[in-house]
Amino acid sequence: MTEKTPPTGPRAERKRQAIVRAARTLFLREGFDASVDLIAAEAGVSKVTVYNHFGSKQALFVEVIKESLDAPLGDTLVTAVDGLAESDDLRTAFTAAARGWVASVRADPGILAMRNLVAREAHRFPELREAWQHGGGPQVHHHAAGAVLEKLTAEGRLAVPDTEVAIIQLYSLLVFPHLVFSTYGGDVDDDFADRLVTGGVDMFLAYYAPARP
Repeated sequence: MTEKTPPTGPRAERKRQAIVRAARTLFLREGFDASVDLIAAEAGVSKVTVYNHFGSKQALFVEVIKESLDAPLGDTLVTAVDGLAESDDLRTAFTAAARGWVASVRADPGILAMRNLVAREAHRFPELREAWQHGGGPQVHHHAAGAVLEKLTAEGRLAVPDTEVAIIQLYSLLVFPHLVFSTYGGDVDDDFADRLVTGGVDMFLAYYAPARP
């Protein structure tokens, strides 16, 4: 069976964004029990339009998660590295990218709430966990960040043999502490957050530094 192509064009994109915004609001409020009918009504579109764009509620949920957390790393890392041009100061680039990424997570409580929702709902809905693992993990959605790591490796500025592992390690060093603290009702203050960023970047770059001749 041929996979259906989602609608394209400016009007379709506006509808898609409206659906994602509505789904995020309702998933946070009602969990994965939020119905597609309710999401469509909140977005001002038909139920058929929701399915035309995303195919299933699971796929829509994964898209909401991706847009909530994953996109900022690719955007900030690409911008920071591209801005350095021929400079060798990768630490500056990665620190700027990491600070922007972590700031976006900390500034929006809904991001952490959404990730906690995944952990909570995955036990009730195995299909949701499968959709996340096969269609929404960071190794899938961080195309931009992965491309940067591969480019820097090709140029000899880093030595990253496994991009998927490296991206998960960036998550672990920079964002996972905030997810863990929020899960248990804790908080990370600004000073500690910045120390996690600078220390995490130093560890990442030291581990993936190219071998000296």
